[in-house]
Amino acid sequence: MEQVKHSKKSRFFESWVWYIFVLPTLLGIVLFMAYPILESLRLSFYQSNGTTETWVGLNNYKLILTSEPFRKAVYNTFFIGFWWLAVTIPLGFVIASLINGLSFAKNTFKSIFFIPYMTSLVAAAAIFLFVLHPDMGPLNTLLDMFGLPTMMWLAEPLTARIGAVILASWQWLGFVVVICIANLQAIPRDLYEAAGIDGANWFQKWKYITIPKMKGTFSFLLIMGWIKALQRFAETYVLGGPQGSPARSLYTVVGFIYERGFGGNEYGLASAAAYVLFIIILVFTFINMKVSKFDV
Repeated sequence: MEQVKHSKKSRFFESWVWYIFVLPTLLGIVLFMAYPILESLRLSFYQSNGTTETWVGLNNYKLILTSEPFRKAVYNTFFIGFWWLAVTIPLGFVIASLINGLSFAKNTFKSIFFIPYMTSLVAAAAIFLFVLHPDMGPLNTLLDMFGLPTMMWLAEPLTARIGAVILASWQWLGFVVVICIANLQAIPRDLYEAAGIDGANWFQKWKYITIPKMKGTFSFLLIMGWIKALQRFAETYVLGGPQGSPARSLYTVVGFIYERGFGGNEYGLASAAAYVLFIIILVFTFINMKVSKFDV
């Protein structure tokens, strides 16, 4: 009888001991993810400065959607995000195709392109403050060498956005290259051999085999890229400061949240803006999935 009781206790302990190991992770999720999310949702319906709160209902959301700075932040975010993805995904795919076709030093080239992705965004943006310098910057020096007009990159709204696109493209290009190479190597080689037997040249193989087989990869990069683009903040903050200078051309949605929350102590308004951004990301991701036929 005692052996049966001991056996039951052992089985009970063995079945629950795993939960003890999972408990720290669960507590971390609850304390540092679930609670802040719910508290932020609650605050979005209040006018709060961190010490006092006043119920305002949906007024914070109304203020955000009718706010000129917020609309400008949305425009800047989408402008930089669109051109960033329009540059990095096609260029990254072409570079990946060239590297994949090499018979030597593939890993070396992958490492070279991937290094910027591993660089801190703040450090990269600080470096680009020098790269985009109108007098001493390497970019203007290069343009001058080829007889092209130099620019005051961070002095005009359009060129400041273009500078942000260049920085973001340089930093994310390596990620696109590595993802594309990984998927290029997964394409069955017998497809290319069969196409070669039928008389297809390298361009026809690339057009009719490689590109269609990379559709899922392009969908993944678009979805992940737009999520990252809509959350852009660090590099534009370093380039343009908290106001997104010049003329708020580098002012993003996350910059709006930061300015209202930490700069103006308007935590209710900042929380509402965070949820508006969440809805934008959710809707845009769903649209991307449907348009690209990506399996949910």
